[in-house]
Amino acid sequence: MKPSVEQLENLLALKRYERPEEGYWQDFLCDFHHNQRQQAAVKTGLAGIFEKATAWVSELGPSKWAYGAGLAYATYAAVTLLTPKPVDVERNSSSPVIYQVDPAPAPAAVEQLDQLDLSPSTQGNAGEQVF
Repeated sequence: MKPSVEQLENLLALKRYERPEEGYWQDFLCDFHHNQRQQAAVKTGLAGIFEKATAWVSELGPSKWAYGAGLAYATYAAVTLLTPKPVDVERNSSSPVIYQVDPAPAPAAVEQLDQLDLSPSTQGNAGEQVF
């Protein structure tokens, strides 16, 4: 229901001389600033972080959720494929180290060379032996 023009004029005439009591605006400003400080303190705490996270998630559309799911899947696949598998290491029983050096046996080729006759009288004859 719309008020008529005459009703509005009467209402404005009544309200024209009404004024708030002394100190009203000062109290209003103090309460306003106090409420602002409380809201700022809430936004910096754990509840504020939770509120920001829920606002961010609620702003995402379905296509952005699909992109995010695809990116998460690709990241999981890359980590799974690139992470090395654990290797089973067999432990051999340890044995003490022997520091004694055994002399090497004389090679058979040196013995054969000692048996060759390389004197000048047998020149032209290599002194080959058939075994």
